[in-house]
Formats: sequence, C-alpha cells, structure tokens
Amino acid sequence: MKKAVYPGTFDPVTYGHIDVIKRGSKIFDELIVAVGHNPFKNPIFSVQERMDMLSNNTKEMQNTRIDYFDGMLTDYMKEVETNIILRGVRTVSDFEHEFQRALTNRVLSADMETVFIMTSQEYSFLNSSLIKEVVSLGGDISKFVPSDVEKLLRQNFISS
Repeated sequence: MKKAVYPGTFDPVTYGHIDVIKRGSKIFDELIVAVGHNPFKNPIFSVQERMDMLSNNTKEMQNTRIDYFDGMLTDYMKEVETNIILRGVRTVSDFEHEFQRALTNRVLSADMETVFIMTSQEYSFLNSSLIKEVVSLGGDISKFVPSDVEKLLRQNFISS
C-alpha cells in the first residue's frame, strides 16, 4: 500500500491545494494532508480551523485524512510510517524551493522521497498570501477558495 503525506500550512485552503489533494488521492492508496506548524509563519487561522477547512472540502475523498504535525516533517513521516512526501509545484521558483526541501529531507532521512505534482493551469498563480491581500482589500476571492473558506476569511478581516 502506497501512503503519502501532503504537508503544508494551508492558511487558507485554496482551490490549488484541493486540486493537488484530489489528484494525489488518485495516485496513492492513502493520502495524509498534514497541517504543519511553522514557527517562521504567522497564520491567521488556528490549526483546528485549517484542519476543519480541509476536512470540509475533502469529504468525498475516502482515502484522504487530515492530520497535524509540529516539528520536523521527517519525524512525522516516521510516525505515520511512510517515506513519500507529495508537493504541488506551480512555478519554476516553486520547484527550486521544493527541490532544496526535498534534498534537505533526504539528508535528514535517507529514505525520504518527494513526488512533485504540477498544479493545474487554472491555479498556477494562486498562493495564500495573494488571497489574503485581495480579501483584505475587499476583492472577490470566490474563484480562489471554497465558499466556507471565503466566509471565514471575510469574518477574519472584518474583525481585524
């Protein structure tokens, strides 16, 4: 059985993330979408909120589960007993960044393998920072995120 982990901050969950999850769930027998705590990022949503957003938008994918990890990804990978990391790549600069991560993970744990999946063209420009900027300025983000995520984003920026 092939099991992979798709790690990320998912702050917020975008249609690009969901695209990678759907496609990854067709490749692997089990896909764990792991919400990570990154001390260098300042997320606007709690871990539980991000996990709920992911759960709400991946319900139909029976072989996908949502989890959380804190600390080193390689340690988490050992904990869930897999060595396959799934990463979505949008641009050449994404690939360069992800390539460095993949090599670092392999140095930290020699059996780690990273599988890259190209984001679908319609989501290739999306990133969470851009979406947060658009919503903070009152723009329409309905084409970028599911409606439940949009609602939470709008609530968050209205109360800020």
